[in-house]
Amino acid sequence: MPNPPPLSEMNFIGPAIGAIIFVLLMSLVAEPHRHRLNAILVAGSAGVYISGGFGAWELLYAALALSVAYLGLSSYRLVAMGWLMHACWDLPHYFWNKPIWPFMLTSSLGCAIFDSLIAIWFLANAPALITFGSASPTEIAVTRQP
Repeated sequence: MPNPPPLSEMNFIGPAIGAIIFVLLMSLVAEPHRHRLNAILVAGSAGVYISGGFGAWELLYAALALSVAYLGLSSYRLVAMGWLMHACWDLPHYFWNKPIWPFMLTSSLGCAIFDSLIAIWFLANAPALITFGSASPTEIAVTRQP
């Protein structure tokens, strides 16, 4: 195994800030759209490493992750599982110097941190942490439906 790239504090702080921003922005999306959108995002994340350096293993991971993402349409816990799977897949890419972004050698570690933090929110059933004005998330969802 090659030596992983050196790290600084920002390699941890940046992804944590990104996860906070992601959760706050996703809190603005009304249910059930928030749930569906995040299941789709998990599915999309399954393909980011195809041609990422581990050959057929990338395709096997993508097939497994897509299955979990599909099942995630009915469960936030499965959405969380999809993000945790992706975080686990990020780690070998970091340690073997096969980053998600070739121009940033620590990007896979950052992705693992980000994915793990948002997975915690999904394990809590992705509650809205902020809303529009004084309306509750339920009221927003009801008023936005055609």
